[in-house]
Amino acid sequence: MTYPSVRHADLEDTGVLITGGGSGIGADLVEGFARQGAKVAFIDIAEEPSRALVERLAAGNVHAPRFFRADLSDVAEAQTAVRDAAAALGSLTVLINNAGWDDRHDLEDVTEDYWDRSQAINLKQMFFVSQAAAPFMKKEGRGAIVNFSSISYLLNMGGMPAYTTAKAGIIGLTKSLAGALGPDGIRANAILPGMIVTERQKRLWLSDEGMAAMIDRQCLKRNLDGTDLVGPCLFLASNASAAMTAQTLVIDGGAL
Repeated sequence: MTYPSVRHADLEDTGVLITGGGSGIGADLVEGFARQGAKVAFIDIAEEPSRALVERLAAGNVHAPRFFRADLSDVAEAQTAVRDAAAALGSLTVLINNAGWDDRHDLEDVTEDYWDRSQAINLKQMFFVSQAAAPFMKKEGRGAIVNFSSISYLLNMGGMPAYTTAKAGIIGLTKSLAGALGPDGIRANAILPGMIVTERQKRLWLSDEGMAAMIDRQCLKRNLDGTDLVGPCLFLASNASAAMTAQTLVIDGGAL
């Protein structure tokens, strides 16, 4: 895995909050922003990998990341974590809404409780985390929100209807946030990853045959991993995209 070599000077000492930062793509994002010299905090429910990540990144970076445990599906708990993180960082100008739950589920097996839980983790929390972060960005007079959606809702995938519904909804949320917060100098954009190969994906969902089929579909003939999302995320968080808001950025190796 290779992290971007481009340096965004405006991210140095900037307060950055990442949800779902303890493992997988989120951990790559935490490391990517830490390497830029940003002050990074992340929220996750899994303590062991999160604390291990903090320990690993404490050496070699200007600012050690800060971990805040919270169940993001609990609105009060999530918003308290946002406020605690902003206080610890001293400011908050970048929010990366990465956390999600890509559980597979058949149409006939979805119950009302399952549907509500999926929306709470994949969509609802994203709104309320953004709501809690916005006042801190307004105080700074600027900000960038990056929401993680997925190309899955564009592929007519039938094996995860609750998840793909939420991922489609994130695009609407992103555009609404851009309209609501733009007058305060706050931008909101979305990233749509394709097949990102993580240890969790390989353990639960991805087979060699499935990965080969997606690579065959992609223009780029290789597996994508979490570091492929770091550069685009840094771009959307930095002044390099200062006039870009309400947009979506597809990172899928050319699968679509």
